[in-house]
Amino acid sequence: MIANSETDATQLQDSEGEARARQLSTGGGQPPSQVPGYRILRPLGEGKYGAVWLAREQNTGKHVAIKFYTHRRGVDWSLLGREVEKLAVLYTSRNVVGLQAVGWDHDPPYYVMEYLENGSLAGRLEHGPLPVAEAVRLAREVCHGLVHAHGSGILHCDLKPANILLGQDDEPRLCDFGQSRLADEQQHALGTLFYMAPEQADLKAVPDAKWDVYALGAILYHMLTGSPPFRTLEAEARLRAAGTLEDRLAVYQQIVRDAPRPEAHRRRRGVDSRLADLVDQCLTRNPEKRLANAQIALDLFESRERSRARRPLLLSALLLPLAILAFLVPIALDAMTDAVRTTRTNLTDRALESDVLSASLLAGSLQHELEDRLTDLQRVASNPVLRELVVQRATLPVDQRGPLWEFLDLQFAEEASHQQSHDRQADASWFLCDAQGFQRWRQPRSNNSLDHDYNHRDYFNGLDRELDEDDISKRLPPISAGHISTAYQSTSTGRFSLALSVPVREPGGDRIVGVLARTLHLSDLLSDYEDMVVSDNRATVQRTLAIVDSRNGRLLAHPWLETEQFRKIEETGRRTSGVIRISGRVAERLQGLMDTTAEEAAARRWDRLTDYVDPVGERAPEYAGLWLAAFRRVEGTRWVAIVQEQRADVWLPVENLQSRLRWSGLAAIGLIAALMIASWGLLAIQLRYKDGRNTSRWYKRFAGRAGSREEQGTASA
Repeated sequence: MIANSETDATQLQDSEGEARARQLSTGGGQPPSQVPGYRILRPLGEGKYGAVWLAREQNTGKHVAIKFYTHRRGVDWSLLGREVEKLAVLYTSRNVVGLQAVGWDHDPPYYVMEYLENGSLAGRLEHGPLPVAEAVRLAREVCHGLVHAHGSGILHCDLKPANILLGQDDEPRLCDFGQSRLADEQQHALGTLFYMAPEQADLKAVPDAKWDVYALGAILYHMLTGSPPFRTLEAEARLRAAGTLEDRLAVYQQIVRDAPRPEAHRRRRGVDSRLADLVDQCLTRNPEKRLANAQIALDLFESRERSRARRPLLLSALLLPLAILAFLVPIALDAMTDAVRTTRTNLTDRALESDVLSASLLAGSLQHELEDRLTDLQRVASNPVLRELVVQRATLPVDQRGPLWEFLDLQFAEEASHQQSHDRQADASWFLCDAQGFQRWRQPRSNNSLDHDYNHRDYFNGLDRELDEDDISKRLPPISAGHISTAYQSTSTGRFSLALSVPVREPGGDRIVGVLARTLHLSDLLSDYEDMVVSDNRATVQRTLAIVDSRNGRLLAHPWLETEQFRKIEETGRRTSGVIRISGRVAERLQGLMDTTAEEAAARRWDRLTDYVDPVGERAPEYAGLWLAAFRRVEGTRWVAIVQEQRADVWLPVENLQSRLRWSGLAAIGLIAALMIASWGLLAIQLRYKDGRNTSRWYKRFAGRAGSREEQGTASA
């Protein structure tokens, strides 16, 4: 539990609270409220300020966790704001639970976060201590999360196993930032007993990164031994007997100060001295002697791992000289080939993983953009004034539609101003059709379309395909819900566009009296996200974004489609020459991508290709050759977002490596004698080791100086 103010009592993390949470999660009950867009399934747990419920997002079917702040009278309202603010800042960290939505004005208020099905680290520790390797892995990942938080100027201040959730791959995520503080804040925050630094148990203490370091050490100690440091039956009894908050904090400080230094972790089999020392450095009672921040702790973790990784190399020094003499040439050739192949594979996999993430980001952004614009359009269509004007004026002669036009012109101008203020691409047009499909208003004005019949258009009838006027024998009914039309090629610009449309209903009834729509160019929609996903941290690699219609393989958006060369093709009137489609093999893959879940597509690797051929390459040499490409469907449409990069650019470092390896192989033959001497030198040092420590005075002096330099460098950093 968390103490939120000086009037609260810092409570022990006992089994009774956990039992109540388990009873709540299995006992059913009614949720505090319904949240639009989510179906609440069952409770997960309850705390002092509210409850957490499992829910399913209705649009995607994805499970999420919704935290309701139900105890409105007792809650510190800054708690919700503080927690949401910190989660929003840290959303990029894979070691912090992801924030998805916030209901500030909801009753009760809530926020939505990702659901991690493996529960918390506290639940895992109910079964006893963890294997040493698993405990170290979890502690390192938690340390990564703390480094990210501290680097963002945020101190958690209540780190404990219950606030560490475990993902599908047991990857830990930090959560519950209700007690967190900014690094420069002076307001005190209380943590949880036995995980809280002793100096934190002072209501006048100023938040410090060393508090989180102490908690990290306490959690690692708990994972190794099965119990947090200093926690005994006698200590718990003393704390329960304390009356006020100040008394309890004073007792806690006395327990930590007077108790012997925790030693149980040193008796655990598999805990080496470096790991035990790291725990001790985190749990040092004196904050001046404790590790200054999480980055130093992370450096010590990594230094330990490097040291352990070097141990097998010492044994190899016995056999290395003979292996070099007997198999030098074939091993060198095989090593070079394997290094090139492995490096190429690693580079390709890393690039593709990055491209898949970028494609997911692009597809999700496009989906949200379309949904936002459709929502704004629905807001206008549901306006009672517009409904009344459509009934009264839409079918009148043009010169009698003034009030209707003035209202819609104002809405169009306000939306254009809104788009401009948010640096988003403006719509190509807005228009209104009556219930029969005749266009009665348009902005910008166009006499070529006003009062024309568009009953056959997809944005009006919602058939998900474009029809010619001659293809329909009777009038089609208008759409009854918001609709994203199929992409179509503009007859005036040759650019691919789409329309978002919503029905307009009569006042006080359900009869549809019109259809309000907005159009935008796909290339404009794509350009809003180019800067976000095109650039890569590899200086020689640039990404290209595209959109393909999965139904016919037609290329809808691509940088080349906006070039002067393509416009010249369009100006000649040879429309068919401007139609570009992907290959049949890729089209089949994309169709499979649309018909399966994202998880199944990723498992079958349908969402990526290492030999993609850009169809534009036949017309533009700069797009020729083989590409690495990632695909992700845009939900709510039949489109596939593509993020691609030239394979040759990705493999360029491998080609350079291969050239260097050829010359290095020749040089290695000349250096064989030196390598043999070095190998026997390593063996001589290994013989001086005892239980992993060198006993020679020379080595101790050398290691001591090197360690001092390393510590000084780390402290300076």
